[in-house]
Amino acid sequence: GIATNIGVHFFDLLGFLFGDLQTNRVHYQTQTAAGGYLEYERARVRWFLSIDRSHLPTKAISIGSSTYRSITIDNEELELSLGFNDLHTVSYAKILSGEGFRLADSANAISTVAEIREMAPIGLTGDYHPFLRDLI
Repeated sequence: GIATNIGVHFFDLLGFLFGDLQTNRVHYQTQTAAGGYLEYERARVRWFLSIDRSHLPTKAISIGSSTYRSITIDNEELELSLGFNDLHTVSYAKILSGEGFRLADSANAISTVAEIREMAPIGLTGDYHPFLRDLI
């Protein structure tokens, strides 16, 4: 699903930055979009993932972007939409040269997406991502 395909990279980053996962909830899940809440040792995360262009924020559409990647930390947005075009190529080159990550390095992100895949969405309860208000 969407969490496995594009979310696993995001969840891997979150675990690396913020520690072990404590809480995992899914508020919304379809074939093209998903959203939920994750609580790590050092962060609370409301997340939303989508491959549906109609879910792009106005500011991304206005500049003609087909992607939007953003994380807000302490009310300050960090835009991550640019600079990831060759990420898989670079990663595969590192793996082939023996500089890749070990399976244990990715285990937490894999477990996170496996849980998300099996969870029933709970709807707009608790700490949900604001983008979900327009979808549910």
